[in-house]
Parts: sequence; C-alpha cells; structure tokens
Amino acid sequence: MIELLAKCIEGETLTEAQAENVMNLIMTGNATSSQIASLVSIMRLRGETVDELVGFAKSMKKHMTSIKYDSDVVDTCGTGGDGASTFNISTAAAIVASSLKVKVAKHGNRAFTSKSGSVDVIETLGINIQKTEEEAVKSLNNQNMSFLFAPMFHSSMKHAVNPRKEIGFRNVFNLLGPLANPANAKRQVIGVYSTIYAEKMAEALKRLGAEHVLLVTGRDGLDEISISGDTDVVELKNGVITRYVLHPTDVGLLEGDNDEIKVSDPKESAELIESIFKGIAPKSAENIVALNAAAALYVANYVQSLADGVMFAKEAIQNGLALQQLKKLQRQKEENYA
Repeated sequence: MIELLAKCIEGETLTEAQAENVMNLIMTGNATSSQIASLVSIMRLRGETVDELVGFAKSMKKHMTSIKYDSDVVDTCGTGGDGASTFNISTAAAIVASSLKVKVAKHGNRAFTSKSGSVDVIETLGINIQKTEEEAVKSLNNQNMSFLFAPMFHSSMKHAVNPRKEIGFRNVFNLLGPLANPANAKRQVIGVYSTIYAEKMAEALKRLGAEHVLLVTGRDGLDEISISGDTDVVELKNGVITRYVLHPTDVGLLEGDNDEIKVSDPKESAELIESIFKGIAPKSAENIVALNAAAALYVANYVQSLADGVMFAKEAIQNGLALQQLKKLQRQKEENYA
C-alpha cells in the first residue's frame, strides 16, 4: 500500500491489476484509515482513471455478497454528492418502474454527502430493506423490487467507512457503488455529479459487461435527469457509447422549477414522494419522477424511447398504480413484523 501511495503522490496512475490489489488490501483490512483517506484524496485531485475504476470494482464484486437472480434487473443507484438538496428522485422513480412490473434491485446507502440517502428515505417511508440474498429474491418475485442496503452486501467496505465519513467530500467510493450492484444489474440509470466522470464510468461499465446504461448529469447540478433544463446523457448500449443532450420538452414535459423539488431531510423527502403518488405534489416533482422512471423503463427494454417511458410513468402515477405499489411495499414490512 505504501509503495502504491508513493506512485500516486508522484502523479502516476494505477494499472487495473494494481487498483484491484489496492482495493483487496482495503477490503481485507490491510490498509490503515490514513492510507485510505490519502489514496482517495490524491485520486480525487488528479482524477480517477478507467483502469482504476475497473480494478476497484472487480475487487468489490469479488468481496461482495452476490444475489443470483434469473431475470434481468434494473438499478437506479446514483453517485450522490450533487449538493442540490433534492428529494430522493431515483428511489421514487424505482418505485414507479416496479409498479409496471419491471424488476428493480435498488442498491443504496445512508447519506454520506447529501441531505437524504436512499436508505434514509426508504426507512422513513416504512419500507423493508433487504439484508440477505433470500430476502432480496423473495421481494423481487413478490413485489418486483428489492432495496439492497450496501453495507449488508458489501461488508468488506466497513474498513473504508470512517475515512470516507471523515474526509466528507465525494470521492471514488461515490463512483463505485453503482459499479458493484449485488444483483449484478446490467441495466442501470446512474445519476452522476459530473459528465466527465459519466464518460469514465460508461467505459468502465462496458469493460465490466453492462448491457444498457444511461449515465445522466443535469446541467443545473443535479445527478438526475433534470426537469429545469438540459441534461448530459452518456448511453452505453450493446457495447456502444453515445452522448447526447436531453431537455424535458424533448419528451413532452414542461420545463420545471428546482425549488419545488428541494427538501431538508429524509422526512420531507418521504412526504414529497407520498404526495407525488397521491397526485397532490407540485408539477415539477411529479414530472421529474416520471422522467427518471422513464429512463428505467427504457434501459429495461419496457419501452423503445424515453418519450414512451414518460407516458407510461405519468400514467402509473396518475392512475394510482405507483401509490398501490408504495402501499404494497409498506405492507410487506408490516407483514414481516406481524
């Protein structure tokens, strides 16, 4: 570890094999907290490479508890850390997509660099979090959705938790969560705080065997598809990476207002999600969920275009299907406690 740190401090980058070796040291507790903090700080300053992302992700995948599931699953796990104080859009979008019988294995964690992590809002909504492979498979079969709490499936990451919390800023670990879904999701919508990183992640996902992924960065600073303006999209599909810009009006939606989607804590986030599904939320909040759910439907091959996805997602919200799904997920927790 000291040797590799010395390389990095001189501005050198790690090969894929070296990066995998470094992450193995971290995963097995053979790197100190200060070494981990130093490494991620150096890498953040000079920018992580695709080789490093691939090597780190391969190590994480080897050390994680995997879920074997026969059907394709979709994940809507983002990098977090955009600092925009929005509600948990990708979690709400995942619920909408699963209401249409798309299998969603939502990978998430508590907040590290945001107001509300996906797990924080899931708990506040009174929804079960799956902690074992058996629970995850059962939930996917019965509810078309599972919430995979990252620390339960990536227990070896415990050695990096404290340094990550202590440094506070977003770093390579933000990028790695979406690259190491425990259900090995090959179809994903990933909100990324920087389009430069979106391109690197697309290259890494291509090498890791992903099939269809949208990596999205709102030009207003959101790590979601934005409702208030343009979003840079990097699309990986069948081994080909393309780039384009998406505006809400391209898919039949009005441009919205980001003030209508801001929250201060998981409680406010949960309340806004429930109000969206009850049809009483501000239009910008409903539309941004429909837009991001459309992306999940698109990568799942449920629809052939984002515009069609918006139509199906809006209908699921407005006809009460999404609310029914939320209540089903909430009942699942009550039944488990009964």
